[in-house]
Amino acid sequence: VLGLDGAEGKLPGTLSGGMAQRVAFAATRAGGAPILLADEPTKGLDAALRDDVIRLLREAMQAGAALLVITHDVAVARGLGGDLLILRDGSVEESGRTEAVLSAPSSKYGRTLVMADPALWPQRETADEGEVVLGTRSLAIERGGRRLVEGLALEIRAGERLAVEGPSGSGKSSLLDTLAGLLKPASGSVERGPGVEALGVQKLYQDPPAAFPPRVSLGRLLTDLAQRHAIDQTRIKALLDRLRVPLDLLERRPDAVSGGELQRIALARILALRPRVILADEPTSRLDPVTQRDVMALIAEVADETRAAVVLVTHDPVIAGRWADRRLSLGS
Repeated sequence: VLGLDGAEGKLPGTLSGGMAQRVAFAATRAGGAPILLADEPTKGLDAALRDDVIRLLREAMQAGAALLVITHDVAVARGLGGDLLILRDGSVEESGRTEAVLSAPSSKYGRTLVMADPALWPQRETADEGEVVLGTRSLAIERGGRRLVEGLALEIRAGERLAVEGPSGSGKSSLLDTLAGLLKPASGSVERGPGVEALGVQKLYQDPPAAFPPRVSLGRLLTDLAQRHAIDQTRIKALLDRLRVPLDLLERRPDAVSGGELQRIALARILALRPRVILADEPTSRLDPVTQRDVMALIAEVADETRAAVVLVTHDPVIAGRWADRRLSLGS
């Protein structure tokens, strides 16, 4: 049901984020526990697999299990029904039956949450074509002994937004790794445009804890970045302010802040380098809908200001359709 046939012999590090999430879900359900606590159970899954997980959770409830789900996805809450709590800063903004709360939220934040639906985002106006900043020639990608991409010819231009779609495990993250120079092509090549240095291509990871050393404070990491690359620290502070990151969080280590907070700091770290190309791998998968909308708007705003290209991996076809100039589908 979860599309994991043949994955039992693989190491966790060879699985895509979506596949790893499905393995965790299968392991949790295998025990048949009467109480199920599901923390973002659909993170990293495409819409079809998300709906499969919702169906399995509903079946668990029908079999008598009590279910508590934490989710940033309003579609998951709608699909599960039951009772809903909307939390913000540790306080309950409102509560009630899910259908009633989402149909007519009574709190200001509840209304903002519902209005943050990507279907209500402004439609992207096609950007003027700039110079090619990154391209591929006859690119083939392999990972874990499996051929994921074959014969890909791609040109990415300054100021462009490209959405990369496809089912979990189709090679989306591997494509970004290859474009970033982190994964060697099986054949073919990746070529940067004139004047685009290696530092000018930056990747924003889906799993932010994996992008930070665990035992160093966030403030120390940002200070080291500024010193290493001669960045004015006021620029970093301005970016943190735009991303609504409280400065006292910088006193903590990466494991002492939430995934959403850490992703916003990761984004500030990348934007401080003024990249020519931003490779964003499901950058909002850990964020609530309001912060997702704001972060995507900020990426777009900074990219437009600097004429940076953005390659966005997303499982959400609505985001791809409204936010990007064009779309690339893998595994179909």
